Amino acid sequence: MIRTKQPKHDPASGRVDARPLVSVVDDDESVRESLPDLLRELGYSVRAFASAEEFLECPELARVHCLILDVSMPGMSGPELQRELSQSGRQMPTIFITAQVDATLRPALLAQGATECLFKPFSEAELVTALKAATGALATDHAD
Repeated sequence: MIRTKQPKHDPASGRVDARPLVSVVDDDESVRESLPDLLRELGYSVRAFASAEEFLECPELARVHCLILDVSMPGMSGPELQRELSQSGRQMPTIFITAQVDATLRPALLAQGATECLFKPFSEAELVTALKAATGALATDHAD
């Protein structure tokens, strides 16, 4: 299924944001604050959410180019959210992030359709590689 993603229009400025939208879903506030800053430096538009349930209520869901998703969260887990999106026909490239050290986790998530699974703490280079795989290198290079 191919979806056309429309650029976001900012009524306040009258400008259209054509940068790829990456959504970060993580219950850890420090991740929700730091990761979006890095993603913006890499040329992405970013929305951060504290839970899977909050993400599902996002009006821009159809614009999301890539989902960076914590594995373990209160309420709906990351893998449960990925299944929910898939079952409802709203599949999107997903990069899981986790602090869980489990050798079986990454292969299981990749088998379920994830683009990548990064173990915290991960490097900027690992994230960039995963994002390029997920978005097809849609964003610009590092900002100057």
